[in-house]
Amino acid sequence: MLKHRGFPGRLPGTDFQFTIRRPNPKGVTPITRRERYRDRRAPDRRADAAFMKALWEQFGDQPFERGNLDAGRLSWLFGREVVAVDEDFDPADYEALLVINVDLARQSFPEAFEDEGY
Repeated sequence: MLKHRGFPGRLPGTDFQFTIRRPNPKGVTPITRRERYRDRRAPDRRADAAFMKALWEQFGDQPFERGNLDAGRLSWLFGREVVAVDEDFDPADYEALLVINVDLARQSFPEAFEDEGY
């Protein structure tokens, strides 16, 4: 499992986890698409935005390996702002390649791209 050095482990001041410390001995937690409903709590929305900002700052528009990124947090963005690179994507593989759908991510989380000058 690739550990993304320099990636924040969690949202500061909260228990919203962004990375995992070690592989799950019972098996890899698969990434699944989770629906984000309009009535989600504000802290959950802030965590999504902060996670997207961290992804953008770490990887930009380049493909990246899932590695130690938290499957639960990725699942809130998967299938929309974060998509699989390959058609034969395995959601339960630490080496699976993902990429940010930049146009949709900018629409969904404009605050994550504010410092970019776009």
